[in-house]
Amino acid sequence: MKRLRRGGAVLLAALAGAVLAGCASLGAPASAPADTPSASASAASAAASAPSAFELVPPAGFEQQSPTLGVQVEIDAPGSLKALLERHLDLVRLGRIERSEVEDSEWARLTDAAPAQVRELLQTEGYFAPQVSVERTPGRGAGLADRVRLVVVPGQRVRVKRLTLEAQGPLERTAAEGDAYARGVLDAWRADWPMAEGEEFRNADWSEAKASALARLRAAGYATASWVGTGAQVDGQAGTVRLFLVVDSGPLFRYGQLDIEGLVVHDRDTVMHLANVPPGAPVTETLLLDFQDRLHKSGLFESVSVTLDPDAARADSSRVIARLREASLQVYTLGVGASANTGPRASVEHTYRRVFGFAAASRNKIEWGSKRQFWEGEISTHPGRGLYRNLLGGTVENLESDSDVVLSQRARLGRTQDGRRIERLYFVEAERSRRTTVAGDRGNAFALSLNYHGVWRELDSVVLPTEGFTFAAQVGAGRSRGTDARSGTFERAYARFTGYMPLGRAWYGQARLEAGQVFLDTGMVVPDSQKFRAGGDDSVRGYGFRTLGPIVDGAVGSGKSMYTASIELARPISANLPSVWGAVFVDAGNAADSFAQLEPAVGLGVGVRWRSPVGPLRVDWAWGRETRKSRLHFSIGIAF
Repeated sequence: MKRLRRGGAVLLAALAGAVLAGCASLGAPASAPADTPSASASAASAAASAPSAFELVPPAGFEQQSPTLGVQVEIDAPGSLKALLERHLDLVRLGRIERSEVEDSEWARLTDAAPAQVRELLQTEGYFAPQVSVERTPGRGAGLADRVRLVVVPGQRVRVKRLTLEAQGPLERTAAEGDAYARGVLDAWRADWPMAEGEEFRNADWSEAKASALARLRAAGYATASWVGTGAQVDGQAGTVRLFLVVDSGPLFRYGQLDIEGLVVHDRDTVMHLANVPPGAPVTETLLLDFQDRLHKSGLFESVSVTLDPDAARADSSRVIARLREASLQVYTLGVGASANTGPRASVEHTYRRVFGFAAASRNKIEWGSKRQFWEGEISTHPGRGLYRNLLGGTVENLESDSDVVLSQRARLGRTQDGRRIERLYFVEAERSRRTTVAGDRGNAFALSLNYHGVWRELDSVVLPTEGFTFAAQVGAGRSRGTDARSGTFERAYARFTGYMPLGRAWYGQARLEAGQVFLDTGMVVPDSQKFRAGGDDSVRGYGFRTLGPIVDGAVGSGKSMYTASIELARPISANLPSVWGAVFVDAGNAADSFAQLEPAVGLGVGVRWRSPVGPLRVDWAWGRETRKSRLHFSIGIAF
């Protein structure tokens, strides 16, 4: 038998050699010399096109198979949970690896472990009793992966059944003794806990709730507060969870000392006044942020950092540290701009932050435009006690409109207080104005008045507000005289309210209402700036700047009564350009010699806003109902 096998092998080898020899003898014609160039080229071509004796040539119609993947995983679960499992499940992540790189035993282990891992992942989302089934389908044919289908029914998410939120340490002790501040902090802390009884439980929400609760306590002045213990006891069958939390408040940090770093030319007293903190006050996060904000707004410093020294041993008289870098003593600012109200303009402004070595600052600005030219200057002291500053200022302004030219000069002496939310200004002012109409008529007026201006802000952003409101009010009383008019006393009142509100996910609303009234007897006059006109960018769009008012001798004049109102809706034009908004609006208002004579003019239109870092830049197209004409309004400026 062995001899027959050996003989068969020898015969097969001989036949293979004969076939190969025959193929070689057919490689080139006998008439062509083997060493000629043409013969060499033919041989090379034949070698390239003919199969090698050592190559395996697949038969016609055969397609090479890609490497076999490990496992194809299909997950049947609600959308958000499906994404979670596809992102974190080991079987899904390793299923993309070639089968040859991982042993079959490892694939089997991962498949068997998948249900348990699914349950662990779902617990982080609050599902503690899910049903998980596995369906396996072996791959049929070469290169086909096995298939695993996971069917996940999460069930109900567990809910908070009971919450135990306790405090230990000085906070709990002083609250029990009746301390009003501690009692208020503790009550607010418990009321603000975000995961109340009956709400759904998620691990991410649980972690965030603990972090935010601790941050609120530290922000209230308990800077070293820490958790003594936290726990979540889950009853998966009942679908409930009990939360237990105990915090050690640590001591309440009270203000005792201010350390200032970085002062060079400015006075320490100025910084102390800007702190505006009484000794013993709780050092809250709001206190530190307000102090830092006042330092920025003072204009004296280029960079500011205010921190608390968290040394618990000094909590009763803690140390606040202000690190400052002073701004340049003198600054020149050049600017160019344009608006539909006053046309193109150029300006130069000089700021001197310590005048002649005194704790006072000065500001002078000159602006020259096609319709408005003015100078204004002011010297004010650095903030003192109660954040008050004394000031002395003056203004000269020449303002042109379609109907007249008004030249006015003002001088004022006053006292101002600049707070984060509220600003106050008290001042006595002397003012003279001369009005020349297009017909050549002239009139002079002079007034001496005592005034109060106030601003109240509740905004999410002072520069680019989207929610909140501002309210500005002005009241004044004085005595005036003028050309062909008798002398007498007058009173003036003005108010302006602007509200901002988000409307849904993309729309934003803005509303404005303003009104003013001058009270004076018949036959009296006051300077033109004490009275009112309407029309223009921030008034009634669709009409020219200061073109709405009572008609006097064929020209638009200023009235004793005024009101305007505006409603605007806006939204981002594109998700790719969130700072560019489109808007639609309706404005109405006018000025007259009395509210009974006032007939509101209406303007409506569309616009585009660019919410730049320095404030919104606007372009509006508005149509005036009374004039039946459209008008372009724009406001843009650049400071260097």
